Amino acid sequence: MTARILDGKALAAQIEAEAASQAAALTQRYGMSPALAAILVGDDPASALYVRRKAEAFGRAGLRSETFHLSADTPEPEVLALIADLNARADIHGILPQQPMPPQITPRTVFEHVDPAKDVDGLGPINMAALLVGRPRLVPNTPAGIMRLLQHTGVDPTGKEAVVIGRSVIVGRPVAVLLLQANATVTWCHTKTRDLASHTGRADILVVAAGKARLVTGSMIKPGAVVIDVGINRIEGKLVGDVDFPSASAVAGWITPVPGGVGPMTIAMLLKNTVQAAEAQFHAARHV
Repeated sequence: MTARILDGKALAAQIEAEAASQAAALTQRYGMSPALAAILVGDDPASALYVRRKAEAFGRAGLRSETFHLSADTPEPEVLALIADLNARADIHGILPQQPMPPQITPRTVFEHVDPAKDVDGLGPINMAALLVGRPRLVPNTPAGIMRLLQHTGVDPTGKEAVVIGRSVIVGRPVAVLLLQANATVTWCHTKTRDLASHTGRADILVVAAGKARLVTGSMIKPGAVVIDVGINRIEGKLVGDVDFPSASAVAGWITPVPGGVGPMTIAMLLKNTVQAAEAQFHAARHV
């Protein structure tokens, strides 16, 4: 068996076009232009590249974006003050604090201060709670992208065995909740899980977000499974995922490549969230 490739770039381009169309309709109907404010603290090259790619995607889709680049030694109160200013700006509809952040800044505190209506990363406590109780508002971008990739395969999660490796707030926790809400039977694995292969070998749907290069090999995968690799690791100058692609692609039914799988989807879902947030804020303002 040779797995079919889940092309995140192609699907992301479709979603980007959807967001562009929706944004244009908002502009035509209400005279508003959905806009994102990205906050980058420090000079981490990967973060800077990611923020630049987001800005490029927004530009292609006809959405506005602003980047606020702060020095690595910026104190947390200064970051929170910037967020307060952006919360108050009617022309900014989404606020994205880029992670990772320098050690003097606590990401949880930062996200707690972002207006939930502008929390387009979906990582603040209000949006996470809404997701948990089954009333999602702004869903975290990477998990939302994973679910769109899964939808693209045509595989219905109902009754399927889904295994998630990783328990981060950014990916593992929310994607497990989304799979549960899609009626999958979800097993959640992490660094303390014993005999990982015994769990992955049962998975019809396997999401790997462990942050460990080539953790999952083909021998650990159920034949025909959908394998979604969230990992990005650099080995000898080459980007690889948390799944060993050569061996896994010989067993799986569907598999995401690294790069070109989940990464483009994360940015595409950020576009969708920003447009959704802009429209919701417009209607909320009309009813004040």
